[in-house]
Amino acid sequence: MTLHLLHTKGLSIFEQLQLEEALLRTDKRNFFLINEGSSPAIVMGISGCVEELIDSEKAKDIPIIKRFSGGGTVIVDENTLFTTFIGQKELLHPSLCFPEPILRWSADFLCAAFAHPHFALKENDFVIGEKKCGGNALYIQKERWLLHTSFLWDFSPSRMDFLLHPKKTPKYRQGRTHGDFVCRMSDFFPCQTTLLSQIKRELNARFKTVDVKIEELLPALSLDHRKATTRISCSANDSISCASLE
Repeated sequence: MTLHLLHTKGLSIFEQLQLEEALLRTDKRNFFLINEGSSPAIVMGISGCVEELIDSEKAKDIPIIKRFSGGGTVIVDENTLFTTFIGQKELLHPSLCFPEPILRWSADFLCAAFAHPHFALKENDFVIGEKKCGGNALYIQKERWLLHTSFLWDFSPSRMDFLLHPKKTPKYRQGRTHGDFVCRMSDFFPCQTTLLSQIKRELNARFKTVDVKIEELLPALSLDHRKATTRISCSANDSISCASLE
């Protein structure tokens, strides 16, 4: 099975989500996207409510974005590592194209790639031990699906305070604050570059991978398709222009 691999650095999360939505809705190829870091932003699921999830006073200077997929609210920045699978049902198996099987399938892949004894899928999150290191969001169409994950390579505790304690949380969270609930992957892996090499090695072992450049994919943004990724508040520059590409 062929998988097209895009690796970027510093693509803003708004730009990334726009591109993912376009590839999901207008393309029939299978993709794996890696993006190393974004300008700071808060990203909510499509049904999220600012008043319930974000301390607006503390977060007044940071962009707030609603992505086209569901899931929870995350704060991302230059130390967030993003990975995204976008594929036809045949990339898995049509009978497996449901949330739980997709998450299990992704966990099998990442556990093999990371090779860390305490990395696992717990409920809908990726964890190391009992602490969250990666959040997931899914979108499933009739013939196509997407899973994007934001990994906390590092994070700012003060920025975590921008997020309110949500009404609905995973059981394993057990009421813990954001600071007590999440962990830095940098505390468990010596080098992000090595970790990404391990991911690519596992991709090559499972798929026929084809490297693509972002310039090859940008025309999808201009095609007619539903565009549900929106900005509730925005920074000065949200156009795809100056990402550092791998």
